[in-house]
Parts: sequence; structure tokens; C-alpha cells
Amino acid sequence: MRRIVCPERDDWRQTAEQYGFAFHTIDGERYWDERAYYAFTLDEIERGIETPTGEIDAMCLELAGRVIGDERHLQRLKIPDAFWSLIAESWARDDRSLYGRLDLKFDGKGPAKLLEYNADTPTSVFEAAVFQWTWVEQAIDRQIIPSRADQFNSIHERLIEAWKQIAAGRHVHLAGTTGNDEDAGTLAYLEDTARQAGLTTTLLDIEAIGWRDQAGGFVDIDGRDIALAFKLYPWEWMFHDAFGAKLKDATTRWIEPPWKAVLSNKGILPLLWEMFPNHPHLLPAFFEDDPRAAELGSSYVRKPLLSREGANVTLVSDGMPLDEQAGPYGAEGFVRQALSPLPNFSGFYPVVGSWLVNHEPCGLSIREDESPITGNGSRFLPHAIL
Repeated sequence: MRRIVCPERDDWRQTAEQYGFAFHTIDGERYWDERAYYAFTLDEIERGIETPTGEIDAMCLELAGRVIGDERHLQRLKIPDAFWSLIAESWARDDRSLYGRLDLKFDGKGPAKLLEYNADTPTSVFEAAVFQWTWVEQAIDRQIIPSRADQFNSIHERLIEAWKQIAAGRHVHLAGTTGNDEDAGTLAYLEDTARQAGLTTTLLDIEAIGWRDQAGGFVDIDGRDIALAFKLYPWEWMFHDAFGAKLKDATTRWIEPPWKAVLSNKGILPLLWEMFPNHPHLLPAFFEDDPRAAELGSSYVRKPLLSREGANVTLVSDGMPLDEQAGPYGAEGFVRQALSPLPNFSGFYPVVGSWLVNHEPCGLSIREDESPITGNGSRFLPHAIL
């Protein structure tokens, strides 16, 4: 694994606009950054990232089955008991998952380590699936990278195939916070993949979803029943929204399904460690109020059960904060995970995002920062197999 500085395409911004990549720059700062790329060997991809990703996902599914049937675990995850039956019924029906992303520490020298699982609302899928693939093709054509270069990336094709398996012949509503450029771009891309799979679609803001009192059920702004909905909106927010209490009474099927509320919770980190102790792709982790957390000593990462984009994460080294991010999370409690610093490439700290579509590992994305905590402003860099 190497970080290789390279010239950027002189027309990359125009190309981004043509592809609908409107959020390539956020608040005046680069989000997409192709002034360097990360290079991997094929062995690093296949044995170092792809295979471990499948193993971790399998462990997470085994864990989900155990947690969903155990009230004690659901309480530990602070999932409201009003929604336990919704989650259990979704799991029993085998409601299908479209996609997810594991965030891994990987340096090419030791085994990949799970940092967290973005199981419910993973973004950056468009730039991972489409725009970095465009980069690798054009970078080869323009001799920016070697002609032998490749990329671990079949995300786009896998998404189309997954839609066919999950929702063949059906109409799907796609909902999220459409006023947010990144969320709107992600929704538009996923809608496009659904249409390429032969589905008919409606895209709407999450706040435009209504409720039909007479027959009961969620409807769109035109009064059309919502039978199947993709939502780029976290389950923990839905549980507490005005219509949250109606979720268990509706016939709507959701993507991601309710059982993903378990795996999107960082409480799975200590539960995985308890279930698979000393597994090479896991880091020691404990709930903060667990006396066993003392086993981590004075160096650890403190993470809220529910958090996004690095918010309220603190790195503690020898009892002192090494780095921390502010944010609105933490009321539900925290976990502590062993401190395992990200690799440092000339002052940049990359996190490897390993993508799963229909539980198949199929691509990766790199987010890097000068801070060892990956946050909302961390840049997206392409990768290549050399």
C-alpha cells in the first residue's frame, strides 16, 4: 500500500459537473482530491481487504441473529423497546439489505482491523462506484498512472443486480434529506441504478412522506402508497420522528431493513469482541461502563453508540486526549475501542472503506485527513491496483 502523488486532470471539475458530482467541493474545500492516489497490490486487495470484509460481514450477521433474540443486548444498544418487534419481524422475514460499508484500518503490513460498520446509511457510494472509476480510466488514457493499473470496483454493476434481486418489477420510493447536496446526489445515483435494473421510482424528501389515517399506511406527496422504500435516513432518527410510532403498523418494506439498526450501532464493537475474542480483524472493545474496559489501559478510542462522520469521537493516549471531534452525540452512552492508530502517509491518515452490495465485497474507497479522526470534511482519494 502506497500513497502516490500525481498530477490531477485539468478538467476534473468540469467532468464532475457533467457526471452530476455537485458536492466535489464542500464549503470551499476539496472533498474529491486526485492530487494523489493510493496504490495496492492485487494480493493486498484480495487477501488483505476483500476476504476479511466477507469474514467480518458474516460475523456481523451471526451477531445480529443473536442480538435480535436477546432483550439484554437490545437494551445495551439503547434501541427503544417499542421497535424490538419491528426489528425481529424484519429479521425473521429475511428482509434484504442493499449495501453497506466497513471502515477498516489497513496499512498493507498487518491484518485489516474493523473500526466501524456503516450498515444503515453509508454515503460516498457515487464517488466510489462511478467517479473514481472514471478517474482510473482517464488517468490511464492520459498516462497519469501506469497502463497496467486496475481498480477494485464492481459496485455499480452489483447495485443494479441487487436491485433486480430485491425488488424485481416493483416500484421503489427513495427518500432522504434532499436539501443536502451529498444526500441528494447519493439518492439520485441510487435511483439511477434502480432504474437501470428495470424498476420504476419516485424520489422525495423524507419530510414529504405522509400517513393515510383511514386504511393506515405511508404515502407519498401524491397520495400513492409506499410499499417499498429506500431511505437515506438513519433508523435511530426514524424511531424518534413524529411518524416513528406508526412504523410497526405500516406494511412498508424498508431498505435498509429495520434489523440494520442493530449493525449500525457502535455497540456491536464490544459485542463482536465478546463473541469472537482475539479475532485478527477485530480490535478489543468494551462498553464504557463495563469494568473490563480497564483492560484497555489508558490508551483507547471513545465512540458514542450513535454517531456519524467522526462526531464526538475522542482518541486517548496515555490518559490524555490525542484528538477529538465535537458533535451532538453521546446521550445513549459510549464504547471504548483499543487505540490502533491509522497509518501515516506523509502526514495523511487514510481509512479504507470496504463496500458490500448484497453482502458481497465489491469495491473500496479511501478517505484521508491530516487528523487521525476521519470526519465530514475528510477528502476522498481514488485508488488503483498496480
